[in-house]
Amino acid sequence: MKLTGAQILMEVLKEEGVDTIFGFPGGVIIDVFDELAKTDIKHILVRHEQGAVHAADGYARASGRVGVCLVTSGPGATNTVTGIATAYMDSIPLVIFTGQVPTQLIGNDAFQEVDIVGITRPCTKHNYLVKRTEDLAGIVKEAFIIAASGRPGPVLIDLPKDVSNTKITYKAPKKINLKSYKPTYNPNMNQLHKAVKLIKNARKPIIFAGGGVVLSGGSKELTELAHKTRIPVTCSLMGLGAFPGTDPLCLGMIGMHGTYRANMSSGDCDLIIAAGVRFDDRVTGKTDTFAPNAKIVHIDIDPTSIRKNIPVAVPVVGDCKITLGYLNRLLDKEALGDLETKRKKWLDQINQWKKTKPLEYKQKNIIKPQYVVEKLYELTKGEAIITTEVGQNQMWAAQYYHFKKPNRFITSGGLGCMGFGLPAAIGAQVAFPNKLVVDIAGDGSIQMNIQEMATAMQYSLPVKVVILNNQYLGMVRQWQELFYEKRYAATGMEHAPDFVKLAEAYGAIGLRATKPEEVEPVLIKGLASPKTVIMDFAVEREECVYPMVPAGAPITEMLLV
Repeated sequence: MKLTGAQILMEVLKEEGVDTIFGFPGGVIIDVFDELAKTDIKHILVRHEQGAVHAADGYARASGRVGVCLVTSGPGATNTVTGIATAYMDSIPLVIFTGQVPTQLIGNDAFQEVDIVGITRPCTKHNYLVKRTEDLAGIVKEAFIIAASGRPGPVLIDLPKDVSNTKITYKAPKKINLKSYKPTYNPNMNQLHKAVKLIKNARKPIIFAGGGVVLSGGSKELTELAHKTRIPVTCSLMGLGAFPGTDPLCLGMIGMHGTYRANMSSGDCDLIIAAGVRFDDRVTGKTDTFAPNAKIVHIDIDPTSIRKNIPVAVPVVGDCKITLGYLNRLLDKEALGDLETKRKKWLDQINQWKKTKPLEYKQKNIIKPQYVVEKLYELTKGEAIITTEVGQNQMWAAQYYHFKKPNRFITSGGLGCMGFGLPAAIGAQVAFPNKLVVDIAGDGSIQMNIQEMATAMQYSLPVKVVILNNQYLGMVRQWQELFYEKRYAATGMEHAPDFVKLAEAYGAIGLRATKPEEVEPVLIKGLASPKTVIMDFAVEREECVYPMVPAGAPITEMLLV
């Protein structure tokens, strides 16, 4: 049968199981939107294209499926770049469709023409400019395979208008075989035998879990490994939830704002089993002082991530879930001996670090932001899906909300993108309409994409926004306090809007707490509401996130107060 490119696109999306697309229309993509309206695929109309990508990102992180967004050419396409870079840095599977001027006009500076393929080449896993309608179905199939396989990531497809509206005789493409793209899923067993030997002999080991464990679905295998070997677990920001935050073996987050026990254990351990991590600078601090006494086993599906920043003793290329499963089965065949006794001194030392230098703050007459997050955790029993903006709010969420399960903490890690949390929460809420979704925000970050409140309201999405309002760009202000003699250059936010009135202007519910005793009642009321809610908490203006490792310092040298 004869179909237009737009109709072919809809057929392929249905074959791929796509049920939701986040987008914003425009002239050259109008044919695609016209066909989309005739399908059962849900379209969520955002208020800014950056919001479309972040929402698709939140949908993907919460559900484990590929997120999809659809925008027009020119500024519509360029507005997606920040969201694409966010997904790329955190290895999130997305397929982004952008409109493009007709093929015969490409290169002529046509109205709303931009080389989005060239612009996004550094921040996509792969991208395509479709030149013929006959190629469209195969390209879309390839894009979904590439986005979701190996180390996941965003794939962009640029659709010229003539490709979308030209009719051809459509034949469903045969099975796609990408001959030059073959990710390694199964590990080299010789390398795993080396890892087993190191685990058996180690007296002070730790496991370091990252986002790769969450993305691979390997949380169960990781937890089994930790319990089987009595090895404590620390997580990167992206790895939070990969191991239960309430487990006695949990050390919490490692790195610049990591827990004292996690950072100190990395400096004193003799073995690190690192799974699905990049060893980025926020984790390692000064690289030549990181884990000086440890041999490192590094498991990652991306071979380019191994040895990129830190030397390792045993590199293992493979999917984290599969590799950890193999490792557990190998350990089952070994005589491990009495690991409880062997590791007692090490576990006692970690408990001592935990007792002497715990995460702590003093709640007095002004609301402490940590108190708000702690109360949120208590009231939700750790079962909410938490998104965050970026900055102090993000770090307090990581420190004081104890994630028990994977895919519950949705945050911009690698790029650190302000404005991420609200649209990401919308995406997560679309994926799970009946779950509680909360965006922990700062008063600076929330204003970056506040227009997406209209999206939440239009689709009756009961997202809750918890604003830790200190009237500053808090994390930058903290650096100015500690390292720039309190010269608060361009960080004051005293003229922010009244967030309660702003919520009401959108038709949502607005609540405010200005005293510590008001925190819990506001949270209870806001979380119980079936509507979209903004809760504005007036917190201590100059509160800092501690521990903190100064830039360029070893992570064992922390500022604690």
